[in-house]
Amino acid sequence: MSQQPIQPASDRSRSRSRRKQRSGVQRRLLGALVSVGVLGASVAAVVALSGAGTPSRVPDDGVGAASASGAGNPEAGHASDRELRFGLAFGDRLTWMTDTELSKAMDDAEELGVGWLRVDLSWRNIQPDSSTQYLWERFDRVVDAAHAHGLEVLPTISYTPRWAAAPDCGSTAQACPPADDAQFAEFAQHAVERYAPKGVHTWEIWNEPNILPFWKTGPDAERYTALLAATAPAMRSADPKAYLLFGGLAAVDTIPSKGYVSHKTFLSEVARLGALKYVDAISYHPYTYPLLPSTETATGTRYEDIDRTQDSLVATLTKYGKPKMPIWITETGAPTWAQGKVADSPDAVGTQYVTPRLQAEIATDTVPAAAAIPSVDVMFWFAYQDGEPETATSRKAQHYGLKYYDGTRKPAFEALRKAIAAYRKDHD
Repeated sequence: MSQQPIQPASDRSRSRSRRKQRSGVQRRLLGALVSVGVLGASVAAVVALSGAGTPSRVPDDGVGAASASGAGNPEAGHASDRELRFGLAFGDRLTWMTDTELSKAMDDAEELGVGWLRVDLSWRNIQPDSSTQYLWERFDRVVDAAHAHGLEVLPTISYTPRWAAAPDCGSTAQACPPADDAQFAEFAQHAVERYAPKGVHTWEIWNEPNILPFWKTGPDAERYTALLAATAPAMRSADPKAYLLFGGLAAVDTIPSKGYVSHKTFLSEVARLGALKYVDAISYHPYTYPLLPSTETATGTRYEDIDRTQDSLVATLTKYGKPKMPIWITETGAPTWAQGKVADSPDAVGTQYVTPRLQAEIATDTVPAAAAIPSVDVMFWFAYQDGEPETATSRKAQHYGLKYYDGTRKPAFEALRKAIAAYRKDHD
């Protein structure tokens, strides 16, 4: 989430040249700019979502092989004609909603025009106390509600119950890696067996394994690769159509004092260890605020790290024989509350959060920014709703929502809805 400098004048001619080379997809998107009244700005080119439809598992197909128009057809859906799909990331929130709240969330997702929901399928929630206990009903209702509204579910399988945590974790936190990868794999296999018949075929294995907050023993490429090696075959044995995502990479710099390993370094390390053979796509979390995602810089933003920097994610995939492996942006967005200085414009410096107006501008810009990157198949906005009220002690991570804690909509809700609707209209 680090901020990037605005591009200096000396680099603008190079940027103009790069812009001329962008795909026909982006040119069509930029031609579809519409006015978004809630912003008082005119940034609104957008992307379509293909809606329902589960991607076929064809790991080495070209970009867009899993699109609705090209599912299962390795010759269909190349970068020039793909339809970028959209989703909404909920974390663990849906699991604990009341029936009324859950129904409202599904209605809102439909209104936004997204076709996918990213939801934590926490091992800790399903087997909190022992290996013989299964509380599947906690997640059943999420899957059933989503499918009743025509929405696809991307479960993120992660988070270890205390009884199964690695003994070297030294923490009771749910982000401890498992003591036994085979036990985690067994849980994942049971999850696939239960939900594949309900139409769930796309899965993400863990969340942000490259940072300490979500891998409590410290990021470890060998250990995460071993988890994939145990888990992926178990899941595919239960569902040959399973489409598996690498655990969402946090877009960070390497900061040893925080237990951070950069997304680029971590991907390179696991790729060297052979991890790419276990997954069909890379999951990635680029946050650029207060910059707009489409901003070009001399050093490269988190979005530019996908395919435009020297050591980009695509460059690493290419180096290790997977140049066409799709990338799913399974989190992106901006918080509207935190301690510190607020940004009301993309060129603000030294800020920790953004105004609701700027969050809406970012939501609008995210659509064409993601669509302009040929390797990106799906973009999920994080998050649906704030997790707590805005107080002097509330945490920034709880304030990325399109809605406030009390359910009131932020301007970003309407901005994102209009962006998706405009793209759909352009592709009718």
